[in-house]
Amino acid sequence: MKVLLINEACGFGSTGKICTDIAKELRGIGHDVKVAYGRFSYTAKTNENDYIRIGNSRTVFLHALITRLYDAHGYGSKSATKKFLEWADSFEPDMIWLHNLHGYYINLELLFRWIKMRPKLKIQWTLHDCWAFTGHCAYFTMAKCDKWKGRCGKCPNKRDYPASWWIDRSEKNYRQKKELFCGIPNMLIITPSEWLASLVRQSFLAEYPIEVRYNTVDENIFKPTKSDFRKKYGLNGKKIILGVANILDKRKGLDYFIKLSKMLDEKYAIVLIGLSPKQMKKIPSTIIGIHRVADARELAAIYSTSDVYVNASKEETFGMTTLEAIKCGAKTIVYDSTAGAELANKYDGIAVPEGVENLYQAIIELNRQC
Repeated sequence: MKVLLINEACGFGSTGKICTDIAKELRGIGHDVKVAYGRFSYTAKTNENDYIRIGNSRTVFLHALITRLYDAHGYGSKSATKKFLEWADSFEPDMIWLHNLHGYYINLELLFRWIKMRPKLKIQWTLHDCWAFTGHCAYFTMAKCDKWKGRCGKCPNKRDYPASWWIDRSEKNYRQKKELFCGIPNMLIITPSEWLASLVRQSFLAEYPIEVRYNTVDENIFKPTKSDFRKKYGLNGKKIILGVANILDKRKGLDYFIKLSKMLDEKYAIVLIGLSPKQMKKIPSTIIGIHRVADARELAAIYSTSDVYVNASKEETFGMTTLEAIKCGAKTIVYDSTAGAELANKYDGIAVPEGVENLYQAIIELNRQC
């Protein structure tokens, strides 16, 4: 079977790694698999024919610009999408497996018209956030917004990804998404958690069958691993509290880690991975900040040496870093208002109500148990 995966990234970040892992697994059982991506790629150079970039840096920039100016995310990249679909016609896939379609790289109208003209084509769409059924945002929990259940408009998250500087097009975006995404034969919606599936069932995508498939990690990499991390950073004898994200911002709980650093005594050390150079200059000196760890085995070693992994994300549809930490033997703490609670319940982690005091008490309790 010929399978075409489409995602913003390839081999980079949570969804990019998921796509390359799926491709590897499908190729292992004899399928012909291609991965089309928009922006980021850490794929092996030896198999470039298996990875197709949609557009280039210029088309991404222009798509991002019309998003900022007109809130028209998903409606740029026309020439790039036309060229990609011409290639897709030549590949003649039996199945399209969609992932993140946001990310300034593909034109939704062209893609879904192409899909609807091929009613026999099998379609799977794995949702990694809520963007597919809102008029603008990828998450709405922090904004306490439920307009997506009926009709978006006057979006409280207009300045959040994918950000618009002035225009609020969320009502029109919502109508267009509903028109484009509904009425597709042979489409299955996949979510990585029951938490996200429950939201999809309340959206206009509820017309499709919905299947929960928990994400997995490569357990040949993410396993208890020896590390010299403590020695390198002078942390011998310390209790390491670890936080990891592709972009560790307020939504991912950066503010809570900063507050924790002022509450925990000197026997604890907070290590954060996923900070920008600007953030690393501003964080308290008691926090060890790391921009990025590109090598998965190095990351596994850091997970393994940590005492507690804290996922302080306020909006989480699964929690890949939480699962990675669990597989490396770290004790985990998550918020019970997110999908991370499903992982905590399954793997003997701790799920607490949102708030820095609850995180603090859970860390102290885990320290007592150890």
